[in-house]
Amino acid sequence: MDLKYDVTIIGSGPGGYVAAIRSAQLGHKTAIIEEDKLGGICLNWGCIPTKALLKSSEVFTTMKKSDYYGITAQNVNFDFKKIIERSRGVASSLSNGIGYLLKKNNIDLIAGYGQILDKKTIKVLDKNRETIISTKHIIISTGARPKELPGISFNEDIWSYKQAMVPEKMPSSILVIGSGAIGIEFANFYNAIGATVNVVELADRILPNEDDEVSNYAQTEFEKQGINFHLSSSVDEISKIKNLMSIKLINRMDNKTTTVKAEKIIMAVGITGNIENIGIEQNGITVVDGHISTNKFMQTNIENIYAIGDVAGAPWLAHKASHEGVIAVEHLTGLDTHTIEKGNIPGCVYSSPQIASIGLSEIDAKKKYDSVKVGKFPLIANGKAKAISNDTGFVKVIYESSTGELLGAHMIGDGVTELIHGYAIAKNMEGTEEDIINTIFPHPTISESLHEAVLSAYDIPIHYK
Repeated sequence: MDLKYDVTIIGSGPGGYVAAIRSAQLGHKTAIIEEDKLGGICLNWGCIPTKALLKSSEVFTTMKKSDYYGITAQNVNFDFKKIIERSRGVASSLSNGIGYLLKKNNIDLIAGYGQILDKKTIKVLDKNRETIISTKHIIISTGARPKELPGISFNEDIWSYKQAMVPEKMPSSILVIGSGAIGIEFANFYNAIGATVNVVELADRILPNEDDEVSNYAQTEFEKQGINFHLSSSVDEISKIKNLMSIKLINRMDNKTTTVKAEKIIMAVGITGNIENIGIEQNGITVVDGHISTNKFMQTNIENIYAIGDVAGAPWLAHKASHEGVIAVEHLTGLDTHTIEKGNIPGCVYSSPQIASIGLSEIDAKKKYDSVKVGKFPLIANGKAKAISNDTGFVKVIYESSTGELLGAHMIGDGVTELIHGYAIAKNMEGTEEDIINTIFPHPTISESLHEAVLSAYDIPIHYK
C-alpha cells in the first residue's frame, strides 16, 4: 500500500503530535507514524504518570500529619497496587485524548515502525504489513531512551524509569543512581511511602544543573525526610546476595569505598536519542553526541527533513519539544516563525519540595557579567504559605545591574512549578525589574514571592529584610 502526504512525522510524543496538529492547521495533508502508544515517553512513562505517583505520596504524607490541621485520620495506609493503577489510568486517558485530537484535525495515524528510505520516502513496518509513504517533508520525533552505565544493564533488579513506575510490589529499599530530576522524583516518591532510599551522585552536590543554593537547600530538606546521599561517588561493583543487591560505591575525592544494600536499583543517569534503524546513517543525516544535529528551525542537513524533541538534543523537556514541533512546521511552510532561546526554557523538578528554574545560576551569571543584583525571599515570610503550612523554601532572582535584565530565577518550595512561568514570560518579553516591581500581584498568594524577591534584589523589600 502506497500513501502520499505533505508532512509525515515519525513519533507521537509531545513534539510529534503538536507538530502534526500545527501542520494540519496550516492545510498540509499530514500523517503521524507511531509503533506504540500515542503521547510518547512523556505521557506514557515520564512526566505525566510520575506526577500521578508523586501526588499519591503527597496525599499520604499530608494525611499522616492531619492532626496538625485539626483533622483526625486513623490507620492511614496505602494500597500500592492502586497507586500504580491510578498512574497508568491517567496516562491511558490522556493517550486516548491525543487520538481524539488527531481525528479532529484529520491527521492520519499509521501504526508501525517508520524507516526513512530516502528524503521523500518512508517505509512503515507493522507486524507482517509494509506501507510505503511518499512525502514532501519528514519530521523525526523518535524521542530518547534511558542510558545504561558501562557494565550495568537493566534487568528485574536494576530498573529504568519504566520499570520503576510499574513494579509488581513495593520494594523495601532502593538505591537511585543519579540525582537529576528523574532520580530525585523517584527517590522522593519511594521514600515518602516507606522505602529506605539511598542516592548516589557523581557530582559534589545533588541536582547539579540547579543553582548551588537551591541544590544545597534541597539536599537538607530531603535528608530531613530520610533520604541518604552519597556525593562525589560512583558505582564500582554490583552483586546480588539472596534477595538484596549489594552495591559498592567509591568516593572520587578520597577513594574510600562504601557498601549499600538495596532490594532494587533505579538507574537515572541520562538519556540517549533513538537514532538507530530509522535511516539516519543511510541518508547522511548529521548526528552529534548521539543526537540529530539541527539549525535553529529544527532543520537537519537534509533540507526537507527536520528533527525535534529529545532526539534533537538537550534540554530534554516536553515543552521544548512541543515548541520545536511548531517551529519546524511553520518553517517548512515558509512562515516567519519564532526560534527558541534555550536560556528562556524553564525546568522543573516535581519533588516535595518542588524546584523550578530558568536562565543562569548565580555563579554562572557572575562569571558572565561584571555586575549582578541578587534578590531572595523566603516563603516563611509569605502569608499564604504560612496559612497552608507550606512555607519551606525560597524564591531567588538574578539581574544584570546596569540594564535591569532578568538573568535567572530559581525557586524551591510548594507549588513553585506553577509559578516559574511568571519569570518565563518576563524573560521572554525582555522585561526589566521595573516591570515586575510595578506589577500588582494578588493577595494572599504564594505568587507574591516573585514580587518580593525582585524588591529584595533592588534593596526595597517590604516583608523581609
